Amino acid sequence: MFTLPIKNTIACKPTVLCKQARKHSIVSWCLPAFFTCLLACQQPEAQKQDVTNNGSTADSNWMLLPFVKIDSVNPILQPGHGSFICPVRKQPVKWEEKDVFNPAAIVKDGKVFLLYRAEDSIGKFAGTSRIGLAESADGLHFTRYSQPVLYPAPDEQKKYEWEGGCEDPRVVQDSSGDYIMTYTAFDGQIARLMVASSKNLLQWTKHGPAFAKAFNGKYLNTWSKSGSIVSKYVNGNIIAQKINGKYWMYWGDVNIWAATADDLINWTPVLYARGEKPTIALRHYAKDIPEIKIVMGPRPQKFDSDLVEPGPPALLTDNGIVLLYNSRNIPAIGDSSLPEGTYTASQILLNKNDPTQVLQRMDTWFIQPDKPYEVTGQVNRVCFIEGLVHFNNNWLLYYGTADSKIAVCKLGK
Repeated sequence: MFTLPIKNTIACKPTVLCKQARKHSIVSWCLPAFFTCLLACQQPEAQKQDVTNNGSTADSNWMLLPFVKIDSVNPILQPGHGSFICPVRKQPVKWEEKDVFNPAAIVKDGKVFLLYRAEDSIGKFAGTSRIGLAESADGLHFTRYSQPVLYPAPDEQKKYEWEGGCEDPRVVQDSSGDYIMTYTAFDGQIARLMVASSKNLLQWTKHGPAFAKAFNGKYLNTWSKSGSIVSKYVNGNIIAQKINGKYWMYWGDVNIWAATADDLINWTPVLYARGEKPTIALRHYAKDIPEIKIVMGPRPQKFDSDLVEPGPPALLTDNGIVLLYNSRNIPAIGDSSLPEGTYTASQILLNKNDPTQVLQRMDTWFIQPDKPYEVTGQVNRVCFIEGLVHFNNNWLLYYGTADSKIAVCKLGK
C-alpha cells in the first residue's frame, strides 16, 4: 500500500499503494509440536529459536513452532465459478473467478469454516472484493458456499466499501458465542478497519468503521486495517478476552498499533502517554498519526524491514500474548537474501498485563513463499497468514498465497 517498488502494482496515493498494488498482504508459515503453556485448553509446544529480548526473562517456549505446509492438499482453495446478483451493479457477477486469498478461520459444529477474500475482475480496480464462506469436516478439504456472505451493498457502509470491496477478515467470538469479524473496507482512496457481527456466519450485521466514534471521529478517515483481537483459543473456539477491563486489538500495516474497546464494536486507538514519543522513525502514513502508540514496527536489515501487519487473532496464554504477524522485505534496507517485496511471517510475545509491551520477538521468519503458487500470482512472493484454529487435536494455520489462492500448514513435524 505504499509507493515502494513491487512487481505488478499500481500507485494510487503519494503515501500508500492501492489495492491493486499490494492486495493487502498474504503469508505462509511453518512451526514445532505442542505449546508448553495451555491456552486454557491445549496449546502447542515450542522449539529453540533466536529471539530478541526486551528486558524479559522468559525463554522461547512461548513460540508455536514448527508449522509444516501440507503439500498433499495445497492449495486448498482456488478461484471459483460461482455467480450472484451484485446488489450495487444489479447484475450477475462471477464474484470469485479471479482470486481467492487471506482467510479467517473458525470452528463451528465440529467443522472448520473459512471466511475468505474473493475477487471478481470487474471495474476500475480490476476486481471488487467480497467475503466468501467454505466449510470442511477435516480442515483440509473444503466445500464453498455459492454466494458471498459479506459484500458491498446499497447500505450505510457503501461509501466506505465501494467499489474496492470488503477484504481480509479475521473472526472471533464474544462471551455469548456471537461472531465478531474485523475486515477492511476500501473505497478506492482509503482502507478502513470495519466491524461486523453474526450469530451463524451466514448473515452479518455491519457496524461500520471501528474507529468512527473514537475521539469524536478524529480517526475515521485514517488508513487502518488488519484487526487482530486478543483471544483465548478454548476447545476449538476463539473467545475474545478482556484485559484490565478492556478488549484489546492489534491493527495496522506499516507498524502494529493497539486499540481497546468495551463492546468489541467501537474501538479506540491507544495513544502515547504524556511525555512518551515514538522510538522508531515514522514511515509512510505513520507520519500522519504520530500520537498513536506504536507497539512494534519494521526492523532494518531484517526480513520485516518494510512493514509489519497482524495475522490471526492474538493468543492470550500463560506466558503472555502471542501475536503471529506478517511482514514485507525490501533488500536495500532489509534482508538481502529475500527478493524485493517478499512477505514472510514471524511471532512476537507481549505482556499479558500491558498488551503494548513487547517481551520477546523472533529474529527470523517461520514461513516464507517457496512453492510455485506462493511465488507467482496476483502479487508475487507472498504468504499471508490470517486464520488459526485448534481442530481435532491439531493446530492448523491458513494463509493466502501470492494473493491468488489459499493454503494450510500444520503445527508439528
